[in-house]
Amino acid sequence: MKRFLIIVEGDADKRFFENYYHHLFNGKAPKGSITHPGKDDDTGGYQKLRREDAINLMKENTYLGGVNLVIFDADENPEARRKELLAVKDEFGVEFELFLLPNNKDAGELEDMLEQIINPNNQPVMDCWQTYEGELEKVRIPTKTPPTLTVPAKKTKIYAYLETLLGKSRSQKKLIKDANRNYENTQHWNLDAEYLDTLKEFLENKISG
Repeated sequence: MKRFLIIVEGDADKRFFENYYHHLFNGKAPKGSITHPGKDDDTGGYQKLRREDAINLMKENTYLGGVNLVIFDADENPEARRKELLAVKDEFGVEFELFLLPNNKDAGELEDMLEQIINPNNQPVMDCWQTYEGELEKVRIPTKTPPTLTVPAKKTKIYAYLETLLGKSRSQKKLIKDANRNYENTQHWNLDAEYLDTLKEFLENKISG
């Protein structure tokens, strides 16, 4: 197994990759090997890769013979995002391999990937949410400018998905939060979903290949 550093955008990503690493390699990722720049409530999105702490971590890991893996959201334009992130290599003199969520080719983010790996038994929950979004788009509030409603963010959809499946106790509610989720819970998620094959190949090739 190679020494590696995985840099992601926030706590939700960090938690997913900790669980996914355990699922793929049957062991806990080394301490500090999966991280994100700054604090989770920092703004900046993909610009976080230019933070001093991210650059220093990558340089140190390279010096120690490790491989750097940057796994960020593609957002609306995958090719533009890829170009912007790869520019960091020359700008700061660092080396890393890049993977863009959700699948290294399409526009989107972590939540788009998560939606593709829910346990199929729970698809009715997501179908209900789609209906909910559709109905919201039809509503017009005369006193609101503009009168159309704002459809909740994708993060809210995943939050609601888990909230419907978990209990009402405080301990159960904690499991909904980004940093506490259990993606290895097969009642909620399918980490063997075909949709993850590209990500699986990327990680296996870079870490154990």
